[in-house]
Amino acid sequence: MKAQADQRNEAGPADGARRRPVQQRSQERYERLVDACAALLDEAGAGALTTKAVAQRAGVPIGTLYQFFAGKESLLGALAARNLERYLDRLARRLEDAAPPGVPGFVDLAVEEFVAMRRTVPGFGQLDFGLVDRGSPGVRDGEHLLDRTLDNNTAVALRLQALGGALLGADADPAGPPDAARPGSTLALRVALEAADAVLKLAFRTDPDGDPVLITECKRLLGRYLAGGPPAPPRAAADTPR
Repeated sequence: MKAQADQRNEAGPADGARRRPVQQRSQERYERLVDACAALLDEAGAGALTTKAVAQRAGVPIGTLYQFFAGKESLLGALAARNLERYLDRLARRLEDAAPPGVPGFVDLAVEEFVAMRRTVPGFGQLDFGLVDRGSPGVRDGEHLLDRTLDNNTAVALRLQALGGALLGADADPAGPPDAARPGSTLALRVALEAADAVLKLAFRTDPDGDPVLITECKRLLGRYLAGGPPAPPRAAADTPR
C-alpha cells in the first residue's frame, strides 16, 4: 500500500502542490502539512520522511495530503518554495530599510537573512531552497524542487537577480562574452550561491549557530566576486542577527 502511495508522485508543479487550496479550512490544512514536513525534517531528516508521518503530525487523513501533494518530493518542493518566498520577502524589506549602496551591501544583507532563517526557521537546516543533503535516500530528484526545468540554485539566482536589479549590476558589460559570469548575471549568481552553500555549511558544522568568522568570510568572498573587484569591508560579525 505504501509503495502504491509513493508512486502517486512527481507529476505535479515544480513547487509540489497538486492544487492550491482556496477555502480557509483547506488553506489551514495545507499549511499544517507543510509545517509538519518542516518539523519532521529537523527530527529525522529527509531520508526518513514519509507522507504517512507528515499526515499524522499534521492531524489530517492521508487522503487529504494526497489531495494537495503528489508525494514526498511534492511536499519537499512546497516547503522549499515557501522558504524561498519568505526569504525574498524578508530580504526585500531589509533592502528597503537599509538601502545598501552597492553589491557588497546587498550581499551582506542576503547572507545575514539566510543565516537568520537558518537559526530560527523549522526545517531550514535540512531544506532551505533545496535539500542540504543532495543525496538524501528516498528523494529521486532533489535538484529540481523549485522548477522542473532548472536546478534549484539557478531558480534562486533568477529570483535574486529580479530582486537586486540595478543594485547587482545585472546589465553590466552587455557586450561581454555570452558565457562569461558578468557581475549580476544569472551565471555569476549561480556560482555565488554554490560557493555560499559550501561556506555556510562549513560555518554551521563548525558552530551550531554558524561560526561568525566563516560567515564574515562568506560575505567577503561573495561581495568581491559579484562586485567584480575589491570588496568594501564586510559588516562586523556582531551585526549578524542571532
